Amino acid sequence: MSRVYLVGAGPGDPDLITVKGLKAIQKADVILYDRLINDELLSHAPNYAELVYCGKSPNQHSLTQEKINDLLCFYASQGKVVTRLKGGDPFIFGRGGEEAEVLAKRGIPFEIVPGITSGSAAPAYAGIPLTHRNYSSSVAFVSGVTKTGEELDKYWEHLAKGVDTLCVYMGVKNLPDICEQLIRHGRNPSTPIALVHWGTTESQQTVTGTLETIIEKASKMKNPSMIIIGEVVTLREKLQWFEQLNVEPLDQEHAIVG
Repeated sequence: MSRVYLVGAGPGDPDLITVKGLKAIQKADVILYDRLINDELLSHAPNYAELVYCGKSPNQHSLTQEKINDLLCFYASQGKVVTRLKGGDPFIFGRGGEEAEVLAKRGIPFEIVPGITSGSAAPAYAGIPLTHRNYSSSVAFVSGVTKTGEELDKYWEHLAKGVDTLCVYMGVKNLPDICEQLIRHGRNPSTPIALVHWGTTESQQTVTGTLETIIEKASKMKNPSMIIIGEVVTLREKLQWFEQLNVEPLDQEHAIVG
C-alpha cells in the first residue's frame, strides 16, 4: 500500500536519526533526499530502492519545490512507499508543511516523522544551552531571510527585546544586517553571538563574539551555519565538549545506524 513518509533526518550526525525515521528508510521503495542529510543514512535503504536527489543550496536548486511535490505524488500513485528524507525536522524551515498540504489535497496517505532540528542540535554540540535558569527563559527559531515591508521594524523590535535566545537559520549571508537590526532596535551591542558551521559533524567549527565584533570574526564562515544570539553563548567557555573529544564516541560499537 502506498504511503509517503516525511522524515526528519536530523542535523548531520547519522546517529541522531530517530528509530522511526530509520525504519522509514529501510522500508522505502523510493527515497527523495535533500542536500543536508548525511549520505550514510542512504546505506540503510533496500537495494531495490530508487534514490532521487532533491538538494537545494543558496541560489541553486536541483529540483524546484513544485517538481518535488509532483514526484512525491507520482511515486505514491504507483503504489510505492516513498520516504522524503529532509535535513533536521521537516516542519521547521523544511517545507514539510507545504509537501504535506499537497499530499492531503490529493488524498495520498502520509506520516510525519519529526527529526532533531539543527536549531537545537548545533548549539548543544557547541556547548550552548538554549535555555538556562540564570540566562534565558525564552527561545525563538527564526529565518535569516528577513521579512520586508512596513512590518519590518515591529518584527526586529520584537526579536531584539522580546526573546532571550535567538536561533537563526540560513542567516550567514545576512549576518551584518541581522546584527545591525538587533542593535538598532535595542539589543545590547555586547550581546554574545555564536556561529556553528556543520554542527554535529566532524567538520563542526564554532566562532563566537558579540553583535559588534562577530562580522569580522566570522568573515570566513559559510553555510550551513546556525547563528545563536544571547547570554547563553557565554556558557560555551565551560560546556564545550564535542570539538574537544579525544575518545571514541559512546555509540561507536552499538549505534543504531552502525
